[in-house]
Parts: sequence; C-alpha cells; structure tokens
Amino acid sequence: MEISGGGSGASSTPPIQRHFNDFSRLFQHYLDKSTPHTTYRWFGTLVIASIYVLRVFYIQGFYIVSYGLGIYLLNLLIGFLSPLVDPEIEPSNGPLLPTKGSDEFKPFVRRLPEFKFWYSFTKAVCIGFLMTFFSVFDVPVFWPILLCYWVVLFVLTMRRQIAHMIKYKYIPFNIGKQKYTGKKSSAVSRGSRAD
Repeated sequence: MEISGGGSGASSTPPIQRHFNDFSRLFQHYLDKSTPHTTYRWFGTLVIASIYVLRVFYIQGFYIVSYGLGIYLLNLLIGFLSPLVDPEIEPSNGPLLPTKGSDEFKPFVRRLPEFKFWYSFTKAVCIGFLMTFFSVFDVPVFWPILLCYWVVLFVLTMRRQIAHMIKYKYIPFNIGKQKYTGKKSSAVSRGSRAD
C-alpha cells in the first residue's frame, strides 16, 4: 500500500458526490428562504397531501401506507402541541409554565418547533406518495377497521393531551401580542374617582 504525498487525485471528490453536495446546498438554500413564509409552506403541503389522498382514493389501495402515515403524523402533532419541558416528567426544576394570572408571561416553547413539524410532515407525505408507486406496499386490508382504529387512537391521544393542557394551564398557541393589564384597572379607578 502506497500513501501518496499530496497528489491531486487523492483530494478530489468524485463527480457524483460533488453533484450531490451541490444539490444538497441548493436544497438547503431554498429551505432556508422558505422559513418565514409559513402560510405558503403549509398551503403547499396541503396541496401535496390532497394529491396523495386523491391518488389513494383513485387507486383504492395502499391503506397500510396511509395508516402508517396517519400514525406518524399524529405523533408529530403531539410533539408540536407539547411543551419542551414537561412538568410531569421534570418536576424538580419547578413549574416553568405560568400557573397563576400574576405569574410572569413565558412564551410557549414547543418540543417540536413549527418548521421542523412542517418539514417532517411534508417529507412523510412525499415518502408516502412515492410508496404508492410500488405494488409491494399495497397490502390488502379491510380499510374501515384501520380507519376506526386510527380515529379511536386520535381521540384518546388528543383527550390525554387536552387534559395535560388543562392540568398545567397552557395553550400551545400564542395568539396575538401579550398585553399588560395592570394599567387598565388603575385607569378605570381614576375615571370613577373623577366622576
């Protein structure tokens, strides 16, 4: 075995690897540019998901793929709705979520951020769509049972998640800008004193 001392052949990358790196860099560039455009990203994902649903409906098959996709998307949704630090799991750090109205406002920090949720959701739907082109994944099943089982699983999981939200008093969505309400009560009392 000979070790070359700085030959140009040893340091160059193969053309396939170079094209893959260029494509990866270009893909990451457009992915980064899409980050602030939440509405357009989700609209595109809904279009892709609609095409997937139409394909499954038209073919009348691939119900196992759809069921697996539904379970994976449910798992992503739970991660999106859950706080980063769960008070049930890590109670030693103290409550990180506000428990009273007088507590300091702390924004909700998700276990799965919105962008990663969208990206994983879209990637899963695209992979499921590609799987519909291979007959090996079209396992014959009675789809109403799978649908009923998924609906029961969804209801039970969401009921548990909503109970967790109620118990620890958090809402996984920040709607509007938080406002300080202490000044309103003093302005109302000043107005009543002036009368």
